[in-house]
Amino acid sequence: MPQYTTGDLAKACDVSVRTVQFYDTKDLLKPSELTEGGRRLYSEDGLEKLRLICMLKSLGLALSSIKGILESENKTQVLLLLLDEQARIIGADIEDRQKQLDLIKIIQDSIRASDALPVNSISGMEHIMNNQKKLRKTHAVMLIVGILMDLIEIAGILLWIFKGIWWPFAAGMPVVILMGLLITRMYHRNTAYVCANCSEQFRPTMRKLLFSKHTPKTRLLQCPKCGHTGYCVEVGAQD
Repeated sequence: MPQYTTGDLAKACDVSVRTVQFYDTKDLLKPSELTEGGRRLYSEDGLEKLRLICMLKSLGLALSSIKGILESENKTQVLLLLLDEQARIIGADIEDRQKQLDLIKIIQDSIRASDALPVNSISGMEHIMNNQKKLRKTHAVMLIVGILMDLIEIAGILLWIFKGIWWPFAAGMPVVILMGLLITRMYHRNTAYVCANCSEQFRPTMRKLLFSKHTPKTRLLQCPKCGHTGYCVEVGAQD
């Protein structure tokens, strides 16, 4: 049966010699024997045990939790429970990170739109995130409805041109117009804008929403609170 020195083990698992020695002091990885000179020697089982420790540590488990797994009589069940908890923690962290990333993008858009962002408005930006999910859902619905409108219109035109059948186009256009009106109303109801000057969240009139200059994420509007005219950041409207 092969035997491994501390250096052999460290090299095989891509860790430092001090790490292997540290695991020994924590009773995680004991050598299979010691030479007369006090040199640690490990068996194949020791190598596999170190690989398991490294893998569990890479998943974010604490050494105390790993030790509990190794010492447990029911290692599989303990490991599953710990991994469930770790998955929950990582999922929550991912959600928090995504919120931070979304907030960064919103502030970037606001800065690019107005060339400056007053310090007093940054502190009020976090409330923007509360309705971003609703805004993304609105955009998705608009995209789907827009595709359906295009399909109805194109199908009617093609039937008229190639088959000489005009009535599907005539019947489809009122449907397209109605869908357009409904989706515009939904967009107006579910969308608000945040002033880059004072962080006020407001909903513009339908006319200003439709005819103001805009980018994909901002629109040139006048804030009803501070009177500032500039590019405001699009957010989901509060319920």
